[in-house]
Amino acid sequence: MNQKDIKTIVKEKYGQIALQSEPAQCSCCGPVSDCCGVDYTIFSENYESQKGYNKEADLGLGCGIPTEFAGIQPGQHVLDLGSGAGNDCFVARAIVGESGKVTGLDFSDEMLTKARSNAQKLGFTNVDFIAGDIEEMPLDGNQFDVVISNCVLNLVPDKAKAFAEIMRVLKPGGHFCVSDVVLKGELPDKLKSDAEMYAGCVAGAMQMEDYLETIQKAGFKDVKVHKQRSIEVPANILSIYLNEEEMQDFRNNKTGLFSITVSGEK
Repeated sequence: MNQKDIKTIVKEKYGQIALQSEPAQCSCCGPVSDCCGVDYTIFSENYESQKGYNKEADLGLGCGIPTEFAGIQPGQHVLDLGSGAGNDCFVARAIVGESGKVTGLDFSDEMLTKARSNAQKLGFTNVDFIAGDIEEMPLDGNQFDVVISNCVLNLVPDKAKAFAEIMRVLKPGGHFCVSDVVLKGELPDKLKSDAEMYAGCVAGAMQMEDYLETIQKAGFKDVKVHKQRSIEVPANILSIYLNEEEMQDFRNNKTGLFSITVSGEK
């Protein structure tokens, strides 16, 4: 698939998710439903203990809790990339307080509508949601103290562009902290090429070493992996794409998916 096709698929998928009457029915990292047919609850983490957590904004689309390691301080301006229904934005808002500000960026109109509705219900005046592409953010440079993202950058076709944009919009001395899905070992071609798996976090994942190298090439310093969690892909998912012999090769080659939470400083 070319980059335009990938973006179209991801945008359509997340538009479908936003319009569902019940949360977390399908996703890059959410549960199974008719719209995707694969269960990705294996990725998500429980937010219920997080201050500022709002159940209506949690669609089960994440693969970590980046705000736990983001070092966000009261009064800061935080940008959340791929903000969805606003889950991480509202957790960040609880940390920055009334004197701070949180901006969510998403390219799904349906998600933006849902996030704005949630913010209005909560009565927040210092959380806003804007439309935009992570590879070409409609934002001025040097304006954010912290950039966060949760299981979104792996869906961006050009990750070098994404991290270059993060570098651009951060203030000098600012930093990012993102949770994302990465790969160790070679993913079988059948998994890589399937569009459904791409919108399910798997086929868009980079090798972990390449992912960290991309961050460093963007100019970030003090790059740290704060958390790494192995994601076991169930046999019933692999069996959709691989025969028994291929599945055994997949296991024996120690190929795996991992959720990592990583930060870097400008």
